[in-house]
Amino acid sequence: MNKSTPILAALPLAVLVGIFIERDAGLFGITLLSVFDFIGALFLNALKMVIVPLIMSSIIVGMSGLGTAEQLGRLGGKTIAYYTMTSLIAIVVGVFMANLIQPGVVTGDPTTVFGLNADTATIAAQLSDKTGGDVIDVFLRMIPPNIIAAAAEGQMLGLIFFSLLYGFFINKLTDINSQAQRLFFSGMFDIMLHITHLIMRFAPIGVFALVAKTVMNTGLDVFWPLAQFFITVVLGLAIHAFIILPLLLFVIGRINPVRHYSAMSAALLTAFSTASSSATLPVTMECIEKNAGVSNRISSFVLPLGATVNMDGTALYECVAALFIAQAYGLELTFATQFTIVLLALLTSIGVAGIPAASLVAIAVILGAIGLPLEGIGLILAVDRILDMLRTAVNVLSDTCGAVMIAQSEGEITSGK
Repeated sequence: MNKSTPILAALPLAVLVGIFIERDAGLFGITLLSVFDFIGALFLNALKMVIVPLIMSSIIVGMSGLGTAEQLGRLGGKTIAYYTMTSLIAIVVGVFMANLIQPGVVTGDPTTVFGLNADTATIAAQLSDKTGGDVIDVFLRMIPPNIIAAAAEGQMLGLIFFSLLYGFFINKLTDINSQAQRLFFSGMFDIMLHITHLIMRFAPIGVFALVAKTVMNTGLDVFWPLAQFFITVVLGLAIHAFIILPLLLFVIGRINPVRHYSAMSAALLTAFSTASSSATLPVTMECIEKNAGVSNRISSFVLPLGATVNMDGTALYECVAALFIAQAYGLELTFATQFTIVLLALLTSIGVAGIPAASLVAIAVILGAIGLPLEGIGLILAVDRILDMLRTAVNVLSDTCGAVMIAQSEGEITSGK
């Protein structure tokens, strides 16, 4: 919560500045609006800078840690199947809610209401080029002829697929070569986390500049769609946390959802307050072993893997955010584009670091892949921190549900405390 305070404090201050300061106010011929625009662009560029190395190293480290297909065995198969299933369900819920509520659809010119700079017609043309008008094109882009060019051009789908293969086949190397590769990419991942932490230290300034710029351009009109976006995400997370996961617990695991949620309360509160599934991991493991009676063999495999690759709440949020930003530009996304968003959300949720605001990087990946400007992220920054805390709690909750269901199926669960 201490890390959240500066960002939360920046929001009302930015709104007040945007309301009471004129667009052309400035000093020495430099307007405050242009200063806010510069600072906001600098913050977004910094986020964009870490996308390729962070996503690539994260996925490679995660995949190389799974072991070979033989090493994974039955336990690994169940874990991967559960994480894939729940993430996909969360994504579908997010897409459904965004299409049902349509938080970004407004009366009048959407780019004027949201204070966006990019031209809708230009973006629509780029979007058409990106999608190719066909779902088959999505799969073609998964295997780019030049992986370096794909990364440079922002074709992240191919880079993610390549990283998944690279990480998996590290396990096929001899011990010394495999260890060298793991150490290299683990070091790269740690470095990128430090750089991301550094960037996020300036998040209050970036959020202040972007929100103040938006309010100066549009007034308070932008806050009603933003409130709808907030409600859409919260409803989607609530459906997943209080309907989907309890049903899975009861039907598949034969576990009392109320008792399980009560046993996990300490982990959920820690996840909410820190907005970091990685930081919550020790508390999660203690709750799952002591309160739910899951064996250490299950918890030590399922939970660390879940903190890396299972991000149900994040995947749901990414989809709603991408669709909201597209609606803010007045665009109606085709089935092929929405399918691309679903696929990218599923893949990038594997590569999202378990730290606060890391999903902004994943959203930047999705926007770039479907041809939307990165400036759209500025629309959601005002509510991102609170939603980050909520979606992290859902991420951790899903991990614990998977652990107890897998433990139940393996016969390695006791009654707990």
